Amino acid sequence: MFNLYSRRRSIQLFLPLLFICNFSSAAFCEDPLVVFLVRHAEKVDNSQNPPLSAVGKARAKTLASVLQDAKIKTIHSTDYLRTKKTAAPIADKLGLKTQLYDADELPDFVQNLKGQGGRHLVVGHSNTTPKLVELLGGEPGANINDKEYDRLYILNLRKNGDTNTILIRFGEPSETATRN
Repeated sequence: MFNLYSRRRSIQLFLPLLFICNFSSAAFCEDPLVVFLVRHAEKVDNSQNPPLSAVGKARAKTLASVLQDAKIKTIHSTDYLRTKKTAAPIADKLGLKTQLYDADELPDFVQNLKGQGGRHLVVGHSNTTPKLVELLGGEPGANINDKEYDRLYILNLRKNGDTNTILIRFGEPSETATRN
């Protein structure tokens, strides 16, 4: 039989749990969507499907270090060597398989992301990354120029439809990065 102290103690333990359950993202039956977006790292040349240069490999490793504690659950890349190799170090570090997406089907990809929720890394290109930011409701800023590889977008899509955009730089500064 409970005495007055044990009932009070039970209520003290129960109320915080009730609060957490009612106001956590799990209670809303959907994970908030957070998307990290980058352009692939530096490539060796301008051929059709070039690998990463030594500088690009270093940048990919830096990206893995920067995002290792971001609780990313899914990694996406286009089916190009440079994007897959940019994603590889973080995928290896987190024990995740990189999922391919079609850069020609960005609206469908965005709907897929919104339906999944959770935290995603998307590795794309100078033309597709800002377009994805825009389709997700974010602010892409200036175009990504040919020599710019250090831009990292963090988009937080809120339940009310608003998107919060954060733009940071990672690794060594790009040669001619456009600063916003």
